[in-house]
Order: sequence, then C-alpha cells, then structure tokens
Amino acid sequence: METDPTDLSRIIEAAAAAAVPLADTTPAERARWLSHVAAALDAAADELVPLAAAETHLPETPRLRGELARTTFQLSLFAEVLTDGEFLRATVDHADPQWPMGPRPDIRRSVLPIGPALVFAASNFPFAFSVAGGDTAAALAAGCPVVLKAHPGHPRLSVRTGQLVRAALREAGAPAGIFDVIHGVDAGTTALRHPAIAAAAFTGSVPGGRALFDIANARPRPIPFYGELGSVNPVIVLPNAIRARGQQIVDGFVGSFTLGAGQFCTKPGLLLLPTEHGLTEALRTAVGAVPARPLLNDRIAHGFRTGVAQLREHPSVTVLSATDDPLTPTLLRVTAADFRDGGELLRTECFGPAALVVEYANSTELQALLETLEPGLTATVFAEDSEIEDVRPLLPTLTALAGRLIWNDWPTGVTVTWAQQHGGPYPATTAPTTTSVGTAAIDRFLRPVAWQGFPDRLLPPALREHNPWRLPRRVDGKRD
Repeated sequence: METDPTDLSRIIEAAAAAAVPLADTTPAERARWLSHVAAALDAAADELVPLAAAETHLPETPRLRGELARTTFQLSLFAEVLTDGEFLRATVDHADPQWPMGPRPDIRRSVLPIGPALVFAASNFPFAFSVAGGDTAAALAAGCPVVLKAHPGHPRLSVRTGQLVRAALREAGAPAGIFDVIHGVDAGTTALRHPAIAAAAFTGSVPGGRALFDIANARPRPIPFYGELGSVNPVIVLPNAIRARGQQIVDGFVGSFTLGAGQFCTKPGLLLLPTEHGLTEALRTAVGAVPARPLLNDRIAHGFRTGVAQLREHPSVTVLSATDDPLTPTLLRVTAADFRDGGELLRTECFGPAALVVEYANSTELQALLETLEPGLTATVFAEDSEIEDVRPLLPTLTALAGRLIWNDWPTGVTVTWAQQHGGPYPATTAPTTTSVGTAAIDRFLRPVAWQGFPDRLLPPALREHNPWRLPRRVDGKRD
C-alpha cells in the first residue's frame, strides 16, 4: 500500500491546520478524547484481534488480546496524566527587586505542544507500538496532531484501527485533521521531510531508524527524532545466584529470550555466566523443548536465518542448542576473551529467538567484558544478597550501558507506569534523555516556553496568577 502524494499533502496540511486549535484545547478535553478512543478500541476487540493474528502470526490469546488491553490502558493512563496536570511543569517566578543576581523580572515557564508529529509504527507490536500505540497516545495527549506511518507488516489492521481512532476522536469532539494514517516507504520519508512536521518517533531496526534519523537532521530545519532502534540487553549472573537457583535462572532466561519468538526489543540476547557455571546441559534441555514458531513476516525470518548462520560460522562460537529448522530457538556460546576480539557480529542484536552465552573467568574479566558492550535498553543482574558488594563496582558501567537496570528479574515485559524508562544510549535510542514507554513519554512532544513580563490575560491558563486549572505549580521556588 502506498499513500498517493496528493492525499499525503492533504493529510499533512490538515495536521498543520489543526495544530493551533488543538494546542488551545484543555488537558481535560484531550483526556476525554483519549478515553473515548480507548473505549472504541476495547469495543472492537473481537474484530481487531483476529485481524492482527492473520497478519502477524501472533497468537490471539493471550498475546494479542493482552496487547490490545495494554494499548487501551496506555491511552487511559495518558488521560490521567492530563488530569493530573504536573506534565505542564508550570513555574512562576514573580518580579523580585531583591533577587541576589540583581532585580528579577516576572518570568513564567511552562510547556506547549511541539507541533504535528510523525509516528512510525512498529512491526512486532501491532497494537501497543502501532497505530494507536504509545507514541500516538503521548503525542495526542501533548496536544500534537499525529500523522501515523503504518507498518507494512499489518496493513489491514492499520487501516481498520485508523478508522476507529478517527471516528472516536470525531465523536468526542476533537478538531478535524488531528489524526490520520499513511502507508508506504516513500510516503514516510516524504512526510519526514515536510516542513510542517515538527517531531518524529520510530521503533524498529538500527539501519532503518538511522536512515530516518539522518533525514530528520538533514532538513533545513532539523527536528527531534525519537528512534528506538536495537538492543542486546545483557544479563549478568553471579556465582552464588547460580548455586542458589541455577535451574530457575535457566528456565527464566529461555522463557524470556524465546518469548514472542524472540521478537521483543527487550529480549535478553546475552547471558553472561561465570566459566564454571555448570548450566550447559540444563540450557540445552530447556532450549530444545521450545518449538519453532513463525516470525512476523518473511523479511524478519530471512534476517534471522542470515544472522544465525553468520553467528554459527564464527570461528569462536560454539553451538549449544540448534536444529536444522532455521526458525528453531538457537543458543550459542563464546568465551569473554573471544567475545571481546570477535568483532561487531557478536555485539549486534539478532532479532528473533537466538541468544549468546558469554563465559567470564572472574570479576575483572566481567568488568572488562561489560565495557565492550554496545549500549542498550536494559541490563539485568542476577545475584544473591551476599553478592551486593560484588555488584556495586559494576554499577557505573551498567548505568552507562542502559536506561533500565533490573535486579533478579527479566527484561521482557515493559510495564506502562509513571516511573518507567524505555530508552538508552545509542544504538538503543537516538535520544537517550527520553522514554518511549510510560507517562514521561509525553515530554518528547512538548516544548518549554518562558513568558517574561506578559499581562496576565495573555498568559496560558497554566501560568495565570489565579491558577484557573488548579495545577500543581512551583511559585517563587516553592511547590504551590
């Protein structure tokens, strides 16, 4: 499917025209719209879920029904963010002739919608990171029109979801033009270059995301590009944890790296074990018990087969578990020394049900190993309380590596909450100071503005003296 250039121009121009009236709406109004969209999608579950299953090979239950529930929860949670009001970060500094830096003028600061946002849907989450997913919810909550570039892996689902979202917004009284769906690679890159687009969000591969990131930065006026790209998500296991619950760790690891046929951005792709771990046979047995499952589409399946073949041919890599079926979960092994010298191939995400065990000799080698890893979304530690002081020296390296650190749990399953951080240094994301999951995701689509000396009647409601929206604010340095 490819959106006609004439239709593409119309959609973007409609989004640009909607930006001003949308920015003038109240948080309460936008909260009501999001709640209405969530209810419409919930009501259409029996139509949408089978459609998603047919296009993605993902099971209806519990996967897709659970994912749709997550999607509507995200919309409802952003409605709560809007009702709360703290996201506006309203700050009032009254004029102060005695200010230590010299007389201070009246300055008031808040955030405004950045403008029309281009959102690229992902392949592996046809609901939660797609048409009505987290990026769309965050941008609409911020007051930004959304042009949604559908993923080619589920086009019919994208069309139908887009119809439902548009209808729900219209029925709720939202301005025309604030949401629409486009299709096709050319349409996506053309939209990204359009001067009316003020920000873009993407979830997908490193090559695809980097190409779009470069386009966004090469524009005459570059725009923020929030790309979530690749991540190997290392899991570090210390010796006492193995002695205390080795089989439990094996079962959890295999379940995590094969979950959804390994097509999660948080899949633990590296398992760092001490040399004398004694878990080899348990790992072989657990991996061998997991059947091959179809991947999302032929392109992803081809990429997985190619990646696994290259890893198996690497001279330093030993196969722990694999079969002749190219989609079977695959577990490989390498020493820490060979991993460090093994080149980019060993450090690169292999999207699909494959993982690499890396064996380290001691704490010194573990530290050196961590320092060679590409940054990612997560880093996990399995350790006993008796090993806390052994973990402490690793923390500076781990915090430099990832946006979310996990203690004795698995990285797959990214809950949507106020404290969530789903981001990290490049290549995990192109904007490591932001998150694409959780309530803080709204910040990507907001731009701070300070108002100095303005009459009260010209200020945004969030900054007016009598605080008409009754927002939490900071006034003269103190929480109001």
